[in-house]
Amino acid sequence: MSKSKETFLSVVVPAYNEEDNIKRGAPQKVLSYLKGQEYTWEIIFVDDGSEDKTASLLAQFERNGQNIHLIENPHQGKAATVTTGVLAAQGEFVLFTDMDQATPIGEVEKFFPFFDKGYNVVIGSRSGRKGAPLVRKLMAWGFVFLRAVVLQLPFKDTQTGFKVFSNKAAKRIFKKLKIFGSHGKISGAAVKAGFDLEVLYVARKLGYKIVEVPVEWNYQGTMRVNPIKDSIDGLKDLLRIRWHAIKGEYKG
Repeated sequence: MSKSKETFLSVVVPAYNEEDNIKRGAPQKVLSYLKGQEYTWEIIFVDDGSEDKTASLLAQFERNGQNIHLIENPHQGKAATVTTGVLAAQGEFVLFTDMDQATPIGEVEKFFPFFDKGYNVVIGSRSGRKGAPLVRKLMAWGFVFLRAVVLQLPFKDTQTGFKVFSNKAAKRIFKKLKIFGSHGKISGAAVKAGFDLEVLYVARKLGYKIVEVPVEWNYQGTMRVNPIKDSIDGLKDLLRIRWHAIKGEYKG
C-alpha cells in the first residue's frame, strides 16, 4: 500500500442540517487530524439541501484549501448524499464518516493494514455503544437477528457510519445500489438502515472481502432516531434488498 503523491485518502462527509455540529467544531477535528498526516488526502463535504446554515459554513472550509470540496445536492436523503461523495472521490481509499464524529477520524489508522491483507472493504464495529439509550441497543439487537435471517449478513454491526473502501470497490458497489436510487430518495433527516445493509450486501455479491474492526463510538445527542418508524422502515428495506437479489439485480 503506497502513500504516493496522488490522493491517498478521500473522506466523504454527508451533511443535512448540521449547523450545530459544525459550530461545535466537528469538521475542524477532521481537518486538523488530516493535516497532521504524511499521506495526501481530500475532504468531500456533501450537503443534502440543508435548511439551516450548513452549506454556507462548509463553504468557508472549502475556501481554506484546494483539497477541501463542497458538493451541494438538492434534498434526497443520506444514501444519495453519500453516494454523490463516493462517486466523486479521487483517493486510493474512500472513507465515509458522519459529521458528528461519533467515531473519531483517527480510528481510520486501524483500517489501512487490512487492505495489505487483501480486504477490499473495512467497516467500523461498535462494541459497547457507549452512552446509547437502551431503546437503541434493543433496536440494534433485533436488527442483527433480522438481517442474519433475511440477508445472511454475518456482521455484528452494519450501521456504524465509518466505513473504508478501496476506490475500485467503492465505485462498483455504489453504482449497483437499488433501493435508494432515483425512486428511493428520502425526505427528512432520517438515517435509513437499508442503505448500509445494501452497500454490504452488494459488496459480498461482487465478491469483495469485508472485515469488521472495533472502533471507538460515542453516542451523540444530535442523532435522529424514531424507534418505531425506523424499525418498520428497516424491515421494509431488508425485504426490498432481498427482492432485488431474487431478481438478480446485484450480480457483477
